[in-house]
Parts: sequence; C-alpha cells; structure tokens
Amino acid sequence: MAVIVSDNQEAARYEIAVDGDRAGFLTYRMAPGVITFLHAEVDPEREGQGLGSRLVAEALDDARARGLAVRPVCPFVAAFIESHLDYADLVG
Repeated sequence: MAVIVSDNQEAARYEIAVDGDRAGFLTYRMAPGVITFLHAEVDPEREGQGLGSRLVAEALDDARARGLAVRPVCPFVAAFIESHLDYADLVG
C-alpha cells in the first residue's frame, strides 16, 4: 500500500492518497507565520487505517519544517496534538 501526503497549495489543503486514489484531506488557512488547520476528513471506507493520523502528522511535520506556528481549529488535529505532545510546541 503506497501512501502519499502532499500539500495542494492551490486548494489550501493537504491530501492523502493510497495507491494513487485520494483518501482524505486536511484544509488550512495561511497567515504570516501561522497555519490554521480547519477540517480533516478521511473517506469512510478508509477509516480505521490510521490515515487521518498520518495525514495530520505529516502536515504538522511540514509546518515545523517551514517554521510555522499551528492553530488547530479542527477537533481531530487538536486531539492529535493533545495525544502526541511532541507537537505541542507548534501551537501558537
């Protein structure tokens, strides 16, 4: 199973694909120095495979690499950060 997360900047969302098929997305809004994560969604037939967590982790890793603070408006992103405290320093 090939899983790829990419930043679709034109659509302002991270997308996760499994074997070339889009399986979910995480929308965001950019401001200077800050990325606000708005809504995460995984296709219902793909739930329970850890794809939402993988999507959020890779988006947070990208935010860190870009030096961005994170505002987790999306409840799934907020819960992910609460359970993975190594990302807590990104919240600003």
